[in-house]
Amino acid sequence: MGRILAIDYGTKRTGLAVTDPMQIIASGLTTVETKELIQYLKTYVATEDVEKFVVGEPKQMDNTASESEVHIQKFLEKLQKEIPQIPVVRVDERFTSKMAFQTMIDSGLKKKQRQNKALVDEISATLILQSYLASNS
Repeated sequence: MGRILAIDYGTKRTGLAVTDPMQIIASGLTTVETKELIQYLKTYVATEDVEKFVVGEPKQMDNTASESEVHIQKFLEKLQKEIPQIPVVRVDERFTSKMAFQTMIDSGLKKKQRQNKALVDEISATLILQSYLASNS
């Protein structure tokens, strides 16, 4: 069994999370500048056994695609071209940023630490991955 890697795509930064090899635990991996994302993923999959990418799918409250979906589609095309051997699954990511921020509050992080947007992105990716694991167990 390979790891599942979750991607919370953003135009500036992208949060990443990954499962353990048994696909039981979702953990934050890192936040990468989006312009370096494909290269980071290529390097990561060269050293780790990744079975699947889970990419957040931002939607509006009425279930239509959000404005950022245009950017995500371009990224997905490039990802499929660069790393075609790994399938991509989409997961609804509504509210993950709010939930990530609340998670930071609940875990006792100070206000200064909660302003770390990279950490919010990484936690959001972890929540996307946890959502995927929960719906596929």
